[in-house]
Amino acid sequence: MLEEVERWLSRRSWSAADRQLDRLLAAKRAGGATVSVVLPALNEEATVGTIVATIRRDLMRDAPLVDELVVVDSGSTDRTAAVAREAGAQVVHRDDLLPRLPTVPGKGEVLWRSLLATRGDIVCFVDADLRDFSSTFVSGIVGPLLTDPEVQFVKAMYDRPLGQVGEAGGPAAAAGPGPGSGSAGQGGRVTELVARPLLNLHWPQLAGFVQPLGGEYAARRSLLERLPFPVGYGVELGLLVDALHTVGLDALAQVDVGVRRHRHQDGQALGRMAAAIYRTAQLRLARGYLVRPRLTQFQRGADGGFEPHTHPVDTEERPPMIEVPEYAERWAA
Repeated sequence: MLEEVERWLSRRSWSAADRQLDRLLAAKRAGGATVSVVLPALNEEATVGTIVATIRRDLMRDAPLVDELVVVDSGSTDRTAAVAREAGAQVVHRDDLLPRLPTVPGKGEVLWRSLLATRGDIVCFVDADLRDFSSTFVSGIVGPLLTDPEVQFVKAMYDRPLGQVGEAGGPAAAAGPGPGSGSAGQGGRVTELVARPLLNLHWPQLAGFVQPLGGEYAARRSLLERLPFPVGYGVELGLLVDALHTVGLDALAQVDVGVRRHRHQDGQALGRMAAAIYRTAQLRLARGYLVRPRLTQFQRGADGGFEPHTHPVDTEERPPMIEVPEYAERWAA
């Protein structure tokens, strides 16, 4: 590990307990910053209501840390939107944001468009499939942005109990085993097999991030609006790499928020995530053209043989939001 990264780890890695809520509220009052929380959601009726209700109770009613709570529905076919609205969130459909531009499937697309649905100086993203959710997932990563003007971008880090291994946002790996965890220090399969090797080899300044693909992170709007957003699963790696090049390592930070539990993904879904993440890294390495943006995977068919299934790899990115006329007009109004 680079000496620069070792110094960064000692200066820019914290625990959520390092900043108590009363300190954050005092800093928010003194600085006047506003905070928006965004939950991108696709068919998350089982979990989104509890997350919304917890944030509203802990960080809006009992302690006014969050000013705006928005669920951006990505085309759910279940009751995600209704459950989120009943729990007290503002719900916006992805297609209603910037309607002149046809939407494409993908998490990054939803996060990018959410900048048009929010006004906070600090924007905090939280995945909508978290179980056993704690409001420290929000207060922990927002804290450094409220108390340290030099910090621009903060990622959550956490333990992930074994037996729920799976998503690209993957898991485990905080400083030690958390409650209910199996083995500490093990990230998700996509994190450990794809993202961490890519970062260590090509962006070694980012080697200190425990959860580079985690879906919980917060940043200043003034930074997010200047970054391009990969439309799919590459969004977390893309934002992290681009933030490094835009504001430098010392403006980035991470906070230990404990334990993260969420929905399991199968191996083939992880393969598609891995391909999108690799493609995102490839574009940032060379800004070149991906010759064949397809991934072929195999499943055993009814006849006992293996059947190929080919999937497109996300190849589109949205431009920095500050370049979008509707965004500029909204803030000029």
